[in-house]
Amino acid sequence: MDKEIKKQIVKNWFKILQDMICKDIEELEYKKKFLTKEWKKNEKKDEGGGEYRILKDGNLFEKVGVNFSEVYGKFSKDFKNKVPGAKNNPNYWASGISIVMHMKNPHVPAMHFNTRYIFTSYGWFGGGIDITPCIKDNKLKKWYQNELKKCCDRHNKKYYKKYKKWCDKYFYLAHRKETRGIGGIFFDYKKKSWKSDFAFVRDVGITFKKLIREIVNKKYKKKWTTKDKEIQYQKRGRYVEFNLLYDRGTKFGLQTGGNTEAILMSLPPLAKWN
Repeated sequence: MDKEIKKQIVKNWFKILQDMICKDIEELEYKKKFLTKEWKKNEKKDEGGGEYRILKDGNLFEKVGVNFSEVYGKFSKDFKNKVPGAKNNPNYWASGISIVMHMKNPHVPAMHFNTRYIFTSYGWFGGGIDITPCIKDNKLKKWYQNELKKCCDRHNKKYYKKYKKWCDKYFYLAHRKETRGIGGIFFDYKKKSWKSDFAFVRDVGITFKKLIREIVNKKYKKKWTTKDKEIQYQKRGRYVEFNLLYDRGTKFGLQTGGNTEAILMSLPPLAKWN
């Protein structure tokens, strides 16, 4: 299949998934709606852009960001050596969807998801799902990990163990010597078979869509205290530290001239440090 057709198909899927997930969140929230903003990477020349949607101060969701992007251009001399396939040719194309949810109720974990397709001299998929509870719940953890395993097993029995381990390693705050949350799955540089890799990426997106509704419905009615909220604020502080110090998507976006507001949408509305 022609590479331009692959790009178009992938881009269309990310846009469809953005619409589906925003619709689900608005149904759960029932009163608040997303505010939408389109952005361009470069106002002077065509290098793509995207659309990010923000919902704030809801009954269930304190802040949700759902960002779609399609950008292209040339990597800088310093950055091209860090990206596979770009050393000899700095031209690139990238599209993806990124979602971060910070909840009002401390019993509902923060949730993060992203999938992307990047093309330099060749193309590959990356992405993942992880959640960050601030109140321990082993039953939820077991159920959640099992849902991810079922998703992975539909495509390759080796994926779950591999991508869970990768996630635990990736979402680790070395300066704190602790993980950001309870993990999930993380993968990158998938380029073995475009057809099977894209099928997996779609399934990861649908699985996350399902997880949102089920986790929220399991937890949003639980009563919480001021102490619970303080714990949540401090856990969000860890979230901020990871996203600013280690997150690949943040670094990629900022170093390729992406929209700063869209890139930093992942940061919570309020966080604290102890």
